[in-house]
Amino acid sequence: MGLNRKLLLLLILVLLGSHKVVCKSQDSVFNNPVIYADVPDMDVIRVGNDFYMMSTTMHLMPGAPVMKSKDLVNWEIISYVFDKLTDTPNYDLIDGTVYGRGQWATSLRYHKGKFYVLFSPNDKPYRSYIYTATDPSGKWELLTRTQHFHDSSLFFDDDGRVYVFSGTGSLRELKSDLSDVKPDGVNMKIFERDETETGLLEGSRVIKYEGKYYLLMISMPKQGLRRQVCFRADRITGPYEKKVILEHDFDTYGGVGQGTIVDAKDGKWYGMIFQDRGGIGRVPTLMPCRWIDGWPMLGNEDGQVPLAMEKPVQGCPVTSLVTSDDFEGSALKLNWQWNHNPVNESWTLAERPGFLRLKTSRVVDNLYLAPNTITQRMEGPKCSATIAVDIAEMRDGDVAGFSAFNGDAGNLSVIRNGRKTFLVMSVDEVELDNKNGKKVLGVKTDKKEQVEIDQNMIYLRIDCNFYENGQHKDIATFYYSLDNKKWARIGTEFKMRFDYMKLFMGTRFAIFNYATKTVGGQIDVDYFDYKKF
Repeated sequence: MGLNRKLLLLLILVLLGSHKVVCKSQDSVFNNPVIYADVPDMDVIRVGNDFYMMSTTMHLMPGAPVMKSKDLVNWEIISYVFDKLTDTPNYDLIDGTVYGRGQWATSLRYHKGKFYVLFSPNDKPYRSYIYTATDPSGKWELLTRTQHFHDSSLFFDDDGRVYVFSGTGSLRELKSDLSDVKPDGVNMKIFERDETETGLLEGSRVIKYEGKYYLLMISMPKQGLRRQVCFRADRITGPYEKKVILEHDFDTYGGVGQGTIVDAKDGKWYGMIFQDRGGIGRVPTLMPCRWIDGWPMLGNEDGQVPLAMEKPVQGCPVTSLVTSDDFEGSALKLNWQWNHNPVNESWTLAERPGFLRLKTSRVVDNLYLAPNTITQRMEGPKCSATIAVDIAEMRDGDVAGFSAFNGDAGNLSVIRNGRKTFLVMSVDEVELDNKNGKKVLGVKTDKKEQVEIDQNMIYLRIDCNFYENGQHKDIATFYYSLDNKKWARIGTEFKMRFDYMKLFMGTRFAIFNYATKTVGGQIDVDYFDYKKF
């Protein structure tokens, strides 16, 4: 970049204010949200020069994604802690579901050369998992199952004792080998709510800094703004004092709360805290953390989340958690996750090299019960994805296609009806029983448009607009093509929604194939072509 251009950009920064500048240089500045995608309940640590992050993906498999970064801005998925969970048949979409349950709010720690994670599904049998690994990009081993800890934070103290912070101020000591709770160990509430804490107070993340203990939590007063609070004490058992460390209506989307703080190798501290952003889900924001009077105050000097700021580490390559795939490899890219446990014998990359083959394996009534629906995140402010699908081997009653998938889903469905094939754009709205195994009680389907298809290869595209010109959009539009050149819009605009009572996650691209009459059909997906704008 020439000197004159640099000076011009700096002048724009001064005149408009940093919160109005898209970026000064692609290499030096990032915009918040730092990851414009559904990555909630983060825990972040640094080991040497590398940062590692965990996030919630609930009913998606494999689960507990391990992400790595050099600069806290560009992240890549390096592994998953587990391939599947098997506590109940619900994980297989049998006799119920685990939508919005499964793995969430995972705690990540590094201690004496090993990585540890702790999470507890909010579902039967209400037992936590503790996994460990020496290489976080390799195989994770299940260490133990212990009691249920809601939104927990594992903590190794300097004296060798091990604790779990969870719920709203609960502290429990574990055995030194982490095999279970310590029967005669610490088991107490470390604080009581004050008069301002009238709503959710959870999402524990704990660090020790200069001899003091810091417990960070999300606070959601019933009549106030979502915020981040911190409890501080000289001893792990207290007494604790509280301070609001972030309270900002960021970018017109409301408050920012739940996450953690982490130090860079140069000694500077940063906060990684998420924000609800409608249909895209819950997105991480990155901000300075300034130690003031012994408190980790989040945000810039005005206590606000910056819309743009310098990257903590310069010169790192740009990466994304969403990616195109031509299915040429011998394994799926780590960016993919299945909706619930996959039926592994009913999908393959080997039978037709260069294609992902999805076979029907179970007769079901709707997409929410369909095995082997494969998904990736969406990204804001805008993104688009296209799939090419060979539908020659579909059978009567089969339904295959492409979805903007959530509790409310916009679908492009190829439906085989006898000897005819139709492409239908529709909107699904699922009703779930939130008390009894989260069973699917029904799906309301609203067909918007239908066209007949008389060829085997079809191209489907979904365009997503989450945010434009300062306005919240959350709109998906749907297109199809018979030659991948001329595109026709089909159906209506679809309003993407986030509903914590349903799937409890952001809308995702989903490729599906299921049988409503008899199993044995299949589709071949040639590619998933993704673009972010």
